[in-house]
Amino acid sequence: MTSEHIGPASGAVPEATWQRAVDLVSGTEEIALACHVSPDGDALGSMLAMGQALAALGKRVVASFGDNRFEVPRLLRFLPGQELLVGPAAYPAAPALMMTFDSSTVERLGLLGENAAKARELIVVDHHPSNTGFGTMSLIDPAVAATAVLTEELIHRLGVPVDLDIATCLYTGLVTDTGSFKYASTTPEVHAMAGRLIATGLRTDQIARDLWDRSPFGYLRVLGTALSRVMLDGEAAEGLGMVWTYVTRLDRSVYALPYDEVEGMIDIVRRADEAEVAVVLKEDDEGAWQVSTRSKGAIDVGRACQALGGGGHARAAGFTSHQPVEETVATLRGLLTTD
Repeated sequence: MTSEHIGPASGAVPEATWQRAVDLVSGTEEIALACHVSPDGDALGSMLAMGQALAALGKRVVASFGDNRFEVPRLLRFLPGQELLVGPAAYPAAPALMMTFDSSTVERLGLLGENAAKARELIVVDHHPSNTGFGTMSLIDPAVAATAVLTEELIHRLGVPVDLDIATCLYTGLVTDTGSFKYASTTPEVHAMAGRLIATGLRTDQIARDLWDRSPFGYLRVLGTALSRVMLDGEAAEGLGMVWTYVTRLDRSVYALPYDEVEGMIDIVRRADEAEVAVVLKEDDEGAWQVSTRSKGAIDVGRACQALGGGGHARAAGFTSHQPVEETVATLRGLLTTD
């Protein structure tokens, strides 16, 4: 294995830590996997890729995420390996070995946070700079483009060949967290990894269609409603501007639109030239506001979201709010500084 499998900051995980992780996984027969709530392509893709690799080694594997409403987002239902998924209620209460993927805090595990606290060993696989290091072992590298990069490395070190199904999951993680290779995190190593995965026979056109080019008609209606509310605050973010809007449960219920269908709205709102920061507040089925933020580079939204109990990256982050929309936006606005 060469450093290209990890990326430019491969030294962030010491060689001894990689070896301890391999030894621990190799010596454990039953392994429980988890990713963050409301999983995206990197979280679910990384977890399912690892799950299939472990199953190929003859391990007993369960995988889950801790949402009250346990349901794979429609856009990710093409991912292989979902036969490994169990609901939070069926998840081991105190796993001998638990592995988490793409979760920067134990709180992001939702209902599985208590399981993580009781795990004998907890390997955290993540690339968020805001990761709190909550595991007994950390495979964390903020310099890599996606958790899928670290997952591929561990799979390789375990000696499992990456077949088409595993590659589909890893590629989904890579392509979603690089914005289809648009973000600054897209390095030569990212393209090299993509090349390795495509060589397994991936239909990248079909993956792209499943991820970005499909939506129910109701999404267009709800998007129209959200865009009719969009606000531009030119004084926010130290005068660099903030554009924001929100989507309520009622907006979605009119068209029976599931919450996960509105995740991508931030990528439309962020297009405004006049705003450095874009924000979309989405009311989930329990009435909380899930807040997505994006920055063009001058403002560290990850730091702002971390101060509000969330986390993420400098250019893409989020948090949960139980306050009204206007109060939530005002609080966030006060944290959008260049310092």
